Amino acid sequence: MSLLVIGTVAFDSIETPYGKADHVIGGSGTYISWAASYFHKPVMVQGIIGEDFPEDEIHQLNERGVITEGIERVPGKKSFYWAGKYHDNMNARDTLVTDLNVLADFNPVLPKAYKDSEYIMLGNLTPDIQMSVIQQMNTRPKLIALDTMNFWMDVAKDSLLNVIKNIDVLTLNEEEARQLSGEYSLVKAAQKIFSMGPKYLIIKKGEHGALLFHENHIFFAPALPLAQVFDPTGAGDTFAGGFMGYIARHGVISFDHMKRAVIYGSALASFCVEDFSINRLKTLDAQQIKERVKKFIELVRFDSDISE
Repeated sequence: MSLLVIGTVAFDSIETPYGKADHVIGGSGTYISWAASYFHKPVMVQGIIGEDFPEDEIHQLNERGVITEGIERVPGKKSFYWAGKYHDNMNARDTLVTDLNVLADFNPVLPKAYKDSEYIMLGNLTPDIQMSVIQQMNTRPKLIALDTMNFWMDVAKDSLLNVIKNIDVLTLNEEEARQLSGEYSLVKAAQKIFSMGPKYLIIKKGEHGALLFHENHIFFAPALPLAQVFDPTGAGDTFAGGFMGYIARHGVISFDHMKRAVIYGSALASFCVEDFSINRLKTLDAQQIKERVKKFIELVRFDSDISE
Protein backbone atom coordinates (compact mmCIF):
# COMPACT_ATOMS: atom_id res chain seq x y z
CA MET A 1 0.00 0.00 0.00
CA SER A 2 2.04 2.90 -1.30
CA LEU A 3 1.97 6.41 0.14
CA LEU A 4 2.56 9.37 -2.17
CA VAL A 5 3.86 12.63 -0.69
CA ILE A 6 3.83 15.95 -2.57
CA GLY A 7 5.66 18.89 -1.06
CA THR A 8 8.68 21.12 -0.97
CA VAL A 9 12.24 19.87 -0.55
CA ALA A 10 14.12 22.95 0.48
CA PHE A 11 16.48 24.98 2.66
CA ASP A 12 15.53 26.92 5.80
CA SER A 13 17.30 29.46 7.96
CA ILE A 14 15.77 29.58 11.42
CA GLU A 15 16.21 31.75 14.49
CA THR A 16 14.55 30.92 17.80
CA PRO A 17 15.20 32.03 21.38
CA TYR A 18 17.46 28.97 21.66
CA GLY A 19 19.76 29.60 18.73
CA LYS A 20 20.13 29.84 14.98
CA ALA A 21 20.40 27.31 12.18
CA ASP A 22 21.46 28.67 8.80
CA HIS A 23 20.64 27.02 5.47
CA VAL A 24 19.49 23.71 6.93
CA ILE A 25 17.32 21.08 5.28
CA GLY A 26 13.59 21.85 5.30
CA GLY A 27 10.46 21.64 3.21
CA SER A 28 7.07 20.03 3.76
CA GLY A 29 7.87 17.05 1.54
CA THR A 30 11.05 16.39 3.51
CA TYR A 31 9.41 16.44 6.94
CA ILE A 32 6.39 14.41 5.81
CA SER A 33 8.54 11.74 4.16
CA TRP A 34 10.91 11.32 7.10
CA ALA A 35 8.03 11.01 9.56
CA ALA A 36 5.94 8.65 7.43
CA SER A 37 8.92 6.36 6.83
CA TYR A 38 8.90 5.30 10.49
CA PHE A 39 5.52 3.62 9.99
CA HIS A 40 5.23 2.69 6.33
CA LYS A 41 7.30 1.81 3.28
CA PRO A 42 7.47 2.64 0.50
CA VAL A 43 6.95 6.38 0.70
CA MET A 44 7.07 8.03 -2.72
CA VAL A 45 7.95 11.73 -2.68
CA GLN A 46 7.45 14.27 -5.47
CA GLY A 47 9.23 17.61 -5.37
CA ILE A 48 11.73 19.90 -7.08
CA ILE A 49 15.25 20.94 -6.07
CA GLY A 50 18.11 22.99 -7.49
CA GLU A 51 21.65 21.88 -8.14
CA ASP A 52 22.59 23.19 -4.66
CA PHE A 53 20.61 20.53 -2.77
CA PRO A 54 22.95 17.90 -1.24
CA GLU A 55 22.82 14.51 -2.92
CA ASP A 56 23.59 12.91 0.45
CA GLU A 57 20.22 14.11 1.79
CA ILE A 58 18.47 12.32 -1.06
CA HIS A 59 20.55 9.22 -0.32
CA GLN A 60 19.50 9.30 3.34
CA LEU A 61 15.85 9.42 2.30
CA ASN A 62 16.45 6.40 0.08
CA GLU A 63 17.97 4.53 3.01
CA ARG A 64 14.77 5.23 4.98
CA GLY A 65 12.72 3.52 2.26
CA VAL A 66 11.66 6.75 0.55
CA ILE A 67 11.52 6.56 -3.24
CA THR A 68 12.78 9.83 -4.72
CA GLU A 69 12.27 9.17 -8.43
CA GLY A 70 9.78 12.04 -8.45
CA ILE A 71 12.25 14.63 -7.14
CA GLU A 72 13.31 16.76 -10.10
CA ARG A 73 16.74 18.41 -9.93
CA VAL A 74 17.11 21.55 -12.06
CA PRO A 75 20.70 22.31 -13.15
CA GLY A 76 21.86 25.89 -12.74
CA LYS A 77 19.02 26.80 -10.36
CA LYS A 78 18.69 27.14 -6.60
CA SER A 79 16.33 25.27 -4.31
CA PHE A 80 13.38 26.86 -2.54
CA TYR A 81 14.60 28.86 0.47
CA TRP A 82 12.75 30.21 3.50
CA ALA A 83 14.07 32.16 6.50
CA GLY A 84 12.14 32.97 9.63
CA LYS A 85 12.49 34.22 13.20
CA TYR A 86 10.34 32.97 16.07
CA HIS A 87 9.06 35.18 18.86
CA ASP A 88 9.90 34.43 22.48
CA ASN A 89 6.71 32.45 23.06
CA MET A 90 7.44 30.30 19.96
CA ASN A 91 3.78 30.57 18.90
CA ALA A 92 4.40 33.25 16.30
CA ARG A 93 7.11 33.89 13.76
CA ASP A 94 8.16 36.46 11.21
CA THR A 95 9.04 35.41 7.68
CA LEU A 96 12.27 37.16 6.72
CA VAL A 97 12.95 35.66 3.28
CA THR A 98 10.99 33.56 0.79
CA ASP A 99 12.91 32.71 -2.37
CA LEU A 100 10.80 30.46 -4.60
CA ASN A 101 13.68 29.71 -6.99
CA VAL A 102 12.91 26.35 -8.70
CA LEU A 103 9.52 26.17 -6.98
CA ALA A 104 8.26 29.02 -9.17
CA ASP A 105 8.22 26.65 -12.14
CA PHE A 106 7.15 23.48 -10.34
CA ASN A 107 4.80 21.46 -12.51
CA PRO A 108 4.89 17.92 -11.13
CA VAL A 109 4.65 15.07 -13.62
CA LEU A 110 4.19 11.86 -11.67
CA PRO A 111 6.36 8.86 -12.54
CA LYS A 112 4.36 5.85 -13.71
CA ALA A 113 4.97 3.99 -10.46
CA TYR A 114 3.46 6.85 -8.43
CA LYS A 115 0.13 6.89 -10.26
CA ASP A 116 -1.32 3.85 -8.49
CA SER A 117 -0.61 5.05 -4.94
CA GLU A 118 -3.39 4.18 -2.53
CA TYR A 119 -2.71 7.06 -0.13
CA ILE A 120 -1.75 10.67 -0.91
CA MET A 121 -0.51 13.41 1.40
CA LEU A 122 -0.68 16.73 -0.43
CA GLY A 123 1.69 19.07 1.37
CA ASN A 124 1.20 22.83 1.44
CA LEU A 125 1.55 24.00 -2.18
CA THR A 126 -0.62 25.93 -4.63
CA PRO A 127 -4.10 24.41 -4.94
CA ASP A 128 -3.58 24.06 -8.70
CA ILE A 129 -0.54 21.84 -8.15
CA GLN A 130 -2.43 19.78 -5.59
CA MET A 131 -5.32 19.33 -8.02
CA SER A 132 -3.01 18.38 -10.89
CA VAL A 133 -1.58 15.54 -8.79
CA ILE A 134 -5.04 14.14 -8.06
CA GLN A 135 -5.90 14.29 -11.76
CA GLN A 136 -2.78 12.30 -12.70
CA MET A 137 -3.74 9.27 -10.61
CA ASN A 138 -4.86 6.16 -12.53
CA THR A 139 -7.60 5.41 -10.03
CA ARG A 140 -9.09 7.25 -7.09
CA PRO A 141 -6.82 6.60 -4.04
CA LYS A 142 -8.29 5.13 -0.86
CA LEU A 143 -7.47 8.31 1.08
CA ILE A 144 -6.34 11.78 0.06
CA ALA A 145 -5.20 14.24 2.72
CA LEU A 146 -4.43 17.89 2.09
CA ASP A 147 -2.64 20.57 4.07
CA THR A 148 -3.14 24.22 3.24
CA MET A 149 -2.69 27.70 4.71
CA ASN A 150 -4.33 31.12 4.93
CA PHE A 151 -2.24 32.49 2.05
CA TRP A 152 -4.08 30.30 -0.45
CA MET A 153 -7.40 31.35 1.07
CA ASP A 154 -6.41 34.95 0.34
CA VAL A 155 -5.07 34.60 -3.21
CA ALA A 156 -6.55 31.39 -4.66
CA LYS A 157 -9.71 30.59 -2.73
CA ASP A 158 -11.72 29.29 -5.71
CA SER A 159 -8.93 26.91 -6.68
CA LEU A 160 -8.58 25.82 -3.06
CA LEU A 161 -12.30 25.11 -2.72
CA ASN A 162 -12.13 23.08 -5.93
CA VAL A 163 -9.38 20.80 -4.64
CA ILE A 164 -11.06 20.51 -1.20
CA LYS A 165 -14.07 18.97 -2.97
CA ASN A 166 -11.85 16.09 -4.06
CA ILE A 167 -10.12 15.10 -0.81
CA ASP A 168 -10.95 13.07 2.28
CA VAL A 169 -8.89 14.68 5.07
CA LEU A 170 -8.15 18.39 5.48
CA THR A 171 -5.53 19.61 7.96
CA LEU A 172 -5.12 23.25 8.98
CA ASN A 173 -4.61 25.34 12.08
CA GLU A 174 -7.40 26.97 14.09
CA GLU A 175 -6.89 30.43 12.58
CA GLU A 176 -7.12 28.95 9.08
CA ALA A 177 -10.21 26.90 10.00
CA ARG A 178 -11.94 30.07 11.15
CA GLN A 179 -10.94 31.98 8.02
CA LEU A 180 -12.03 29.22 5.65
CA SER A 181 -15.38 28.67 7.36
CA GLY A 182 -16.21 32.17 8.55
CA GLU A 183 -17.07 30.67 11.94
CA TYR A 184 -15.28 31.38 15.22
CA SER A 185 -16.51 28.23 16.99
CA LEU A 186 -14.35 25.34 15.83
CA VAL A 187 -17.32 22.98 16.05
CA LYS A 188 -19.35 25.21 13.73
CA ALA A 189 -16.27 25.69 11.55
CA ALA A 190 -15.95 21.91 11.17
CA GLN A 191 -19.56 21.52 10.07
CA LYS A 192 -19.17 24.32 7.50
CA ILE A 193 -15.96 22.77 6.16
CA PHE A 194 -17.59 19.35 5.86
CA SER A 195 -20.12 20.91 3.48
CA MET A 196 -17.15 21.76 1.22
CA GLY A 197 -16.26 18.10 0.66
CA PRO A 198 -13.88 16.47 3.17
CA LYS A 199 -15.01 13.63 5.42
CA TYR A 200 -12.43 14.25 8.13
CA LEU A 201 -10.97 17.48 9.49
CA ILE A 202 -7.89 17.92 11.66
CA ILE A 203 -7.44 21.30 13.32
CA LYS A 204 -3.91 21.75 14.64
CA LYS A 205 -3.61 23.84 17.80
CA GLY A 206 0.17 23.85 18.19
CA GLU A 207 1.24 23.49 21.80
CA HIS A 208 -2.41 22.86 22.72
CA GLY A 209 -2.79 19.67 20.69
CA ALA A 210 -5.09 18.78 17.80
CA LEU A 211 -8.79 18.17 17.15
CA LEU A 212 -10.12 15.46 14.84
CA PHE A 213 -13.66 15.86 13.48
CA HIS A 214 -15.80 13.37 11.58
CA GLU A 215 -19.56 13.78 11.17
CA ASN A 216 -20.76 14.43 14.74
CA HIS A 217 -17.69 12.88 16.39
CA ILE A 218 -14.84 14.86 17.96
CA PHE A 219 -11.53 13.60 19.32
CA PHE A 220 -8.98 15.76 21.13
CA ALA A 221 -5.32 14.82 21.24
CA PRO A 222 -3.20 16.79 23.72
CA ALA A 223 0.27 18.04 22.96
CA LEU A 224 3.02 16.55 25.06
CA PRO A 225 4.37 19.13 27.55
CA LEU A 226 8.08 19.55 26.81
CA ALA A 227 10.69 21.26 28.93
CA GLN A 228 12.09 23.04 25.91
CA VAL A 229 11.06 23.55 22.29
CA PHE A 230 14.06 24.37 20.10
CA ASP A 231 12.41 24.73 16.71
CA PRO A 232 8.70 24.36 15.80
CA THR A 233 9.46 24.48 12.05
CA GLY A 234 8.06 21.44 10.29
CA ALA A 235 6.10 20.17 13.29
CA GLY A 236 2.80 20.32 11.40
CA ASP A 237 4.29 18.50 8.41
CA THR A 238 5.85 15.91 10.71
CA PHE A 239 2.44 15.39 12.30
CA ALA A 240 0.90 14.89 8.85
CA GLY A 241 3.61 12.41 7.89
CA GLY A 242 3.20 10.38 11.06
CA PHE A 243 -0.58 10.45 10.68
CA MET A 244 -0.59 9.29 7.06
CA GLY A 245 2.22 6.79 7.58
CA TYR A 246 0.24 5.13 10.35
CA ILE A 247 -2.95 5.05 8.24
CA ALA A 248 -1.12 3.57 5.24
CA ARG A 249 0.64 0.98 7.39
CA HIS A 250 -2.60 -0.51 8.69
CA GLY A 251 -4.85 0.22 5.73
CA VAL A 252 -7.84 0.95 7.94
CA ILE A 253 -9.94 4.06 7.37
CA SER A 254 -12.26 4.73 10.29
CA PHE A 255 -12.71 7.38 12.97
CA ASP A 256 -11.35 5.10 15.70
CA HIS A 257 -8.25 4.26 13.67
CA MET A 258 -7.69 7.90 12.82
CA LYS A 259 -7.73 8.73 16.52
CA ARG A 260 -4.73 6.46 16.95
CA ALA A 261 -3.08 7.97 13.87
CA VAL A 262 -3.48 11.45 15.36
CA ILE A 263 -1.64 10.30 18.50
CA TYR A 264 1.19 8.77 16.48
CA GLY A 265 1.44 11.90 14.37
CA SER A 266 1.54 14.01 17.53
CA ALA A 267 4.28 11.80 18.97
CA LEU A 268 6.46 12.31 15.87
CA ALA A 269 5.84 16.06 15.98
CA SER A 270 6.92 16.17 19.63
CA PHE A 271 10.30 14.76 18.59
CA CYS A 272 10.64 17.17 15.67
CA VAL A 273 10.60 20.30 17.87
CA GLU A 274 13.44 19.02 20.06
CA ASP A 275 16.10 20.09 17.56
CA PHE A 276 16.56 22.24 14.49
CA SER A 277 15.62 21.06 11.01
CA ILE A 278 15.10 17.29 10.58
CA ASN A 279 17.98 16.46 12.94
CA ARG A 280 15.81 14.74 15.55
CA LEU A 281 13.83 12.79 12.98
CA LYS A 282 17.06 11.28 11.72
CA THR A 283 17.95 9.75 15.09
CA LEU A 284 14.70 8.04 16.11
CA ASP A 285 14.06 4.35 16.56
CA ALA A 286 10.92 2.28 17.08
CA GLN A 287 11.41 1.96 20.83
CA GLN A 288 11.67 5.73 21.32
CA ILE A 289 8.45 6.24 19.38
CA LYS A 290 6.70 3.53 21.39
CA GLU A 291 7.75 5.14 24.67
CA ARG A 292 6.64 8.57 23.49
CA VAL A 293 3.21 7.23 22.50
CA LYS A 294 2.88 5.74 25.99
CA LYS A 295 3.40 9.22 27.43
CA PHE A 296 0.55 10.54 25.30
CA ILE A 297 -1.69 7.74 26.53
CA GLU A 298 -0.84 8.57 30.15
CA LEU A 299 -1.85 12.20 29.57
CA VAL A 300 -5.48 11.24 29.05
CA ARG A 301 -5.85 7.97 30.97
CA PHE A 302 -8.04 8.01 34.07
CA ASP A 303 -10.34 5.71 36.05
CA SER A 304 -13.97 6.71 35.89
CA ASP A 305 -16.14 6.39 39.00
CA ILE A 306 -19.34 7.25 37.14
CA SER A 307 -21.94 4.62 37.88
CA GLU A 308 -24.44 3.48 35.28
